Amino acid sequence: MKKNSCISLIFITLFSLCVNAQSKKWTLEECVRYAVENNISIKQTELDSKTAIIDRKGAIGNFLPSFNINSSHSWNIGLNQDITTGLLQNQTTQFTAAGANVGVNIYSGLQNQNTLRRANLSIVAAKYQLLKMQEDIALNVANAFLQVLFNKENLKVQQQQLAINEQQYDRSDQLVKAGSIPRGDLLDIKATVATNKQNVIIAENVLLISKLSLAQLLQLKDFEDFDVVDTTDINDENNIMAETPNAIYSKALEGRTELKIARVNLEIAEKSVAIAKGAYQPTLQGFYNFNSRVAYSDRVVGLEPNILNPTSVSGFVEGTNQIVLVPNFTRTLGSAAPFFDQFFDNKGQTFGVQLSIPVFNGFTARNTVARSKVSLERSKIAVEQQDLDLQRNVFTAFADSKGALNAYESSTVAVEARQVAYDYAKERYDVGLMNSFDFNQSQTLLTNAQSEVLRTKYDYIFKIKILEFYFGIPLIKN
Repeated sequence: MKKNSCISLIFITLFSLCVNAQSKKWTLEECVRYAVENNISIKQTELDSKTAIIDRKGAIGNFLPSFNINSSHSWNIGLNQDITTGLLQNQTTQFTAAGANVGVNIYSGLQNQNTLRRANLSIVAAKYQLLKMQEDIALNVANAFLQVLFNKENLKVQQQQLAINEQQYDRSDQLVKAGSIPRGDLLDIKATVATNKQNVIIAENVLLISKLSLAQLLQLKDFEDFDVVDTTDINDENNIMAETPNAIYSKALEGRTELKIARVNLEIAEKSVAIAKGAYQPTLQGFYNFNSRVAYSDRVVGLEPNILNPTSVSGFVEGTNQIVLVPNFTRTLGSAAPFFDQFFDNKGQTFGVQLSIPVFNGFTARNTVARSKVSLERSKIAVEQQDLDLQRNVFTAFADSKGALNAYESSTVAVEARQVAYDYAKERYDVGLMNSFDFNQSQTLLTNAQSEVLRTKYDYIFKIKILEFYFGIPLIKN
């Protein structure tokens, strides 16, 4: 019995987990957070940040000395001079050479320092670009999320309208049988029911497409059961509409990412000008070189008297013309000296400093400075443009939010009036005082009013989110 109970408990637990997994509905915060962590565009922007870090490492490397080792082994085949006898002869000789050199950049017009500063600024700019991408994705997700909610409620409206018309069709069928209304009215109601069914199918398809769009924006691979929570509350929880446009604009000046990007790019352009001007100044470099050589040919190890020709004429005594004889010796050859003995005996070293003063290089430095100054002016204009765009966007967003609120309030009043008019028309239709055409018109006006309430409602929610976004209120909490 205990074994069966345990099996039942496990089965119930697994079934509950499966049901919960299938019935999971995503909140707006969960959607935004997931998109920020998994969106492909954001991942690509993260790679730009890594590239900026690598560039900074390269800028740091410019301050370090260079050190290189070289070596070679060569064969000389053919007519060569014998280094032991000085005679030309056909032979094959081998040589091994090795060396090392060190270079130190002492001064280069502060170009290395400014390059490092520019690399640090590039890292900051890359971080701002990543943040800007995350903010844009968050707004797109919020818009797609609200679109799903709108389509959900619109589907409910269409389904409710279909249910009402089906009931009305049954009621009209009874009235036709009782002779209270003509059969033509029943046919009109039947056509209306068919139209409502079509509207429900269209609303279902639109809802499905909006879910797919949101799931693809989140980069979800399994989106067949994807759904969001039915959050329908509308309120300005942060009371953003109580702020003035100027207050929101002042807050946006402090925290908006696109303005920070423009300002950092301006600083980068200033450093680029300083780097370009550094080419006008002299450069001073220190160097040290070490080299050595090893030969594998035979060497002279001693001298022996020449038995066959023991003497040779060296010259004549001045005045007497007496012949001067000198002994002849023959060189004794041996194998090459040991490798490391030759390596240390043949070593050589050079060191010093090299000064390079730019005089004329075909206007290269001057043109580079001119181009960097043009880029600097572009960056200054970009900062001014971002400031103007931010001010315009904030005031436009505030006006849009205010207009969306007024539209929502007006549509709410309108739908209440349409509901009263529909109820009155239904009462008149039920007692035969209104024909089906006029009744359908009243019903259509009510449906349109309900749809307008939904549209203005979610339009207002999204515009409030944009206004909060400019005020520095994030869509998700850290």
